[in-house]
Amino acid sequence: MPQLIVRGIKAEQLATVSEPLLTELAALCGCGTDNFTIECLHTTGVFGGKVVESYPFIEVGWFERGQETRDRFAEIVTRHVLSLGIPEVEMAFIPYQKESYYANGKHF
Repeated sequence: MPQLIVRGIKAEQLATVSEPLLTELAALCGCGTDNFTIECLHTTGVFGGKVVESYPFIEVGWFERGQETRDRFAEIVTRHVLSLGIPEVEMAFIPYQKESYYANGKHF
C-alpha cells in the first residue's frame, strides 16, 4: 500500500519509468505492484517574486518496514528519477499506524 505523492516531476516523465520502478519496489516490499499508488501533483513554485518550477519532492506514505528497507526504497526511487535527467530529488517517509489507517471503515 505504499503511496508515492510526487511534486515537481511531470506525470508523463514518471510514467516512462513507472513499470520498472514498481517492479523493483514490489520485490523489495514483498507485495504486488498493484499495492502501490503514484500520484503526481500539479504544483507551482514561487520564489523571489517569480513563478518557478517546483522542486522535485516525493512523499512516501507507508507502514514502516525498517531502516534497511527504507534506505533501499529511497535508493531505488532516486535512481529511477535521476534516470529521467532530473538532477536531484528529495524524499520523506510518512509512516502510517495500523490502528489509525482505515479501509472501508475498518482499521488494519
